[in-house]
Amino acid sequence: MGGDGNVQISAVAPIQHAGDGDISFVANRAYTKFIETTGASALVLDPDTACGRCPVIRHENPYLTIARIVDLLYPETPLVAPGCHDSAVIAPDVHLDEPVAIGPLCHVREGSRIGRHGQLVSSVFVGRNVTIGSHCLLYPGVQIMDGCTVGDNVIIHSGAVIGSDGFGFAQSESGLKKVRQVGWVEIGDDVEIGANTTVDRGSIGPTRIGRGTKIDNLVQIAHNVEIGENCIIVSQVGISGSTRIGDGVRLAGQVGLIGHIEIGHGVRVGAQSGVAKSVPAGKTMFGSPARDIMETKKIEAALAHLPQLLKRVRDIEKRSRE
Repeated sequence: MGGDGNVQISAVAPIQHAGDGDISFVANRAYTKFIETTGASALVLDPDTACGRCPVIRHENPYLTIARIVDLLYPETPLVAPGCHDSAVIAPDVHLDEPVAIGPLCHVREGSRIGRHGQLVSSVFVGRNVTIGSHCLLYPGVQIMDGCTVGDNVIIHSGAVIGSDGFGFAQSESGLKKVRQVGWVEIGDDVEIGANTTVDRGSIGPTRIGRGTKIDNLVQIAHNVEIGENCIIVSQVGISGSTRIGDGVRLAGQVGLIGHIEIGHGVRVGAQSGVAKSVPAGKTMFGSPARDIMETKKIEAALAHLPQLLKRVRDIEKRSRE
């Protein structure tokens, strides 16, 4: 830490727009160009980035530090009043571990349980025999279907559907016969699921999401998928049925995985990649079809020379004809 320790900070702002009383940060080298022109009263930087214009908090992980500062400056407040709103519909045998907060137009069906300090903000549907752990936050419009289980400290954002039917049909003499999906979904502790994401119930048995995994908006997770702990799955990823994903996996935006494959611990897959076969632990994959990232880079570099190569081949063919 360096600079005037008496500076007053009241807000966090982007470095290029920050003003008096704001603190900002640089976690991406592309933003270092704003350090000497920012109006921020203080910055969070790594130990090696120079700054001569304002007080600095230095840390190996500026992004983590600014996250903790956000918690201090913007304390969380409950999104719904304690108790059950008069318009909520709660089945008689539902078990509520008080205190809970269930907002307007929520519907909790028979045999379900809501853990302590749970918040169902509004228009949340909880099906039959669902278990929701303590300190969970369900934003408006979340739907959790029959038989699913949700761990502690889980956040599910608006429009997410947990436990809808998996996509299963069998060919018959009269057309496609729906295969009833009789499984469920199991969500571990400390998971966050983004808006309009869908997690299908298992066709038989569970679909599982491991502890600490974070899932972005608009992700599709099909029936009987198993996702390990502390994974990051970015928006518009699609994971086909019965795929198994290890711990610490990172799937960037619009990655697609076919079904019945295994993705090892710590695998990274670049944006818009299509993964058609199992991937060993620790690999970084990119492309469609996905290959080891270095192989894909070599292929892309070679493709850039194709127009010149094609011209040379045509010239050789022309000379050979002559």
